Amino acid sequence: MVRMGNVFDLSTVAKRFRFIAVLEAISWGFLIIGMVFKRLPEPVLWPVKVFGMTHGIIFVLFVIAAIVAARELGWSAKTTVLALLSSIPPFFTVLFEVWAVRAGQLGELSDATPVDSGAPASVTS
Repeated sequence: MVRMGNVFDLSTVAKRFRFIAVLEAISWGFLIIGMVFKRLPEPVLWPVKVFGMTHGIIFVLFVIAAIVAARELGWSAKTTVLALLSSIPPFFTVLFEVWAVRAGQLGELSDATPVDSGAPASVTS
């Protein structure tokens, strides 16, 4: 299990990228809820306006964070394109972030992830 640590620690590019990726996914959730409210027999329109604007702002922040992370962390063009494309389908930014950590693409966040070497663990008394 990957430990999140202090989710509000934004001291590095990788930590800022993770934070914005999670915010982008959360904003997708609220936007979808807003779209449901819009389709009710008695439509409620304000959630789509509020959550749509919020999601739009966070979407732009995610694109900027992905470009900065790509530059600072030395991502390949393929990884950068995957990061940018992950912002389009709902919740894929979190899936990309999990993959990036496991693939060693997120700097110190990847370094802190234990890698299973396949060797049995030794037992100490």
